[in-house]
Amino acid sequence: MENKRVFVVVIDSLGAGWEENSHLYGDEGANTISHIFEATEGKYKIPNLRAMGLCNITDVMGNPPVKNTEAYYGKLKEKSVGKDTMTGHWEIMGVHTTRPSVTFTETGFPKDLIDELEAQTGHKFIGNYAASGTEIIKELGERQLETKEMIIYTSADSVLQIAAHEELFGIDEIYRVCSIAREICSSKPEWMVGRIIARPFVGTCKEDFKRTPNRHDYALSPTDETVLDVMKQEGYDVISIGKINDIFNGCGITEAIKSRSSHEGMQQTIEYAKKDFNGICFTNLVDFDALWGHRRDPKGYAKELVDFDNNLPDLIANLRDDDILYITADHGNDPTWKGTDHTREMIPVLVYSKSFKEPRNLPLRNSFADIGATIAEQFDIKKPNIGDSFNYLLI
Repeated sequence: MENKRVFVVVIDSLGAGWEENSHLYGDEGANTISHIFEATEGKYKIPNLRAMGLCNITDVMGNPPVKNTEAYYGKLKEKSVGKDTMTGHWEIMGVHTTRPSVTFTETGFPKDLIDELEAQTGHKFIGNYAASGTEIIKELGERQLETKEMIIYTSADSVLQIAAHEELFGIDEIYRVCSIAREICSSKPEWMVGRIIARPFVGTCKEDFKRTPNRHDYALSPTDETVLDVMKQEGYDVISIGKINDIFNGCGITEAIKSRSSHEGMQQTIEYAKKDFNGICFTNLVDFDALWGHRRDPKGYAKELVDFDNNLPDLIANLRDDDILYITADHGNDPTWKGTDHTREMIPVLVYSKSFKEPRNLPLRNSFADIGATIAEQFDIKKPNIGDSFNYLLI
């Protein structure tokens, strides 16, 4: 087996502008990349991403496009319905989601579901409405410390989230409860949310409550075979960094590394670039989405992107001559947009290798799965059911 290494880094939520279906989600006009820099008046610079072609994809105030880029660059439209994390990542690796995931944004979770959860876990639950995770612990955290009721909430995504004080309940108990919630929600189609998320926090009062890095996602398994599945079957290494393992419910993963932050996730990716492996290193950098997109903080988002940009040369320096690096996203989360939800947008793709001779613009792609199809061709394995390879353009 020929030794090959591919790196896929997902800058979670770095959308590259609305597309023709965005109006169906109320997102016509959204553009995460452009609006971050517009809102911060072009003060932040991303010279390394600019050199790779990110600023040729969409307007980035203060960072003009370059004539000769160091990477292939382009945009991909989403083929699946929805605009959530699982749908985006699954499509990147070849899964076409045709039915929207169930959500409880307007109604909260049904009484029958809550009753079953309380009966099986032995805990009472409070909340049960759509909320910001940081705000709901401010609202209900002190009550939880008094009554030992767990906090349950949702969002515009297909999620059931459980916030519980890590020192009061213990991390193992929080995970046990979330595992039971996963089983319950999977028992009926009308309850089958995409993810159950454990949201541990610490602190003594609402002024100092803070979520810990011990988040854990309990996702559904992909609805179709992914490129990761095939790679694992063919004996390749499939290394997950960040929440990739959770998103794919462990399917197709040979080694999983958790990250406490996007910065740490990038450092872990750099460390793997220094190691010998044969396959794919797949990284998700979640803070862009969780800390800045949902909280509608363009300044924080811009600073996080600058940090990524500062670390990019170290990653590139440790790539081998024939390694291929993909930098992309999974959906948008325009921090200047209304509400706190993701935004339906195209995603950017930057494709870099030291072996490329004359990188240039990639034509607009019709599916996120074109990334997975390209990787499958590069490893000479079975291609996914959707996606068209653009490997023939990479010279």
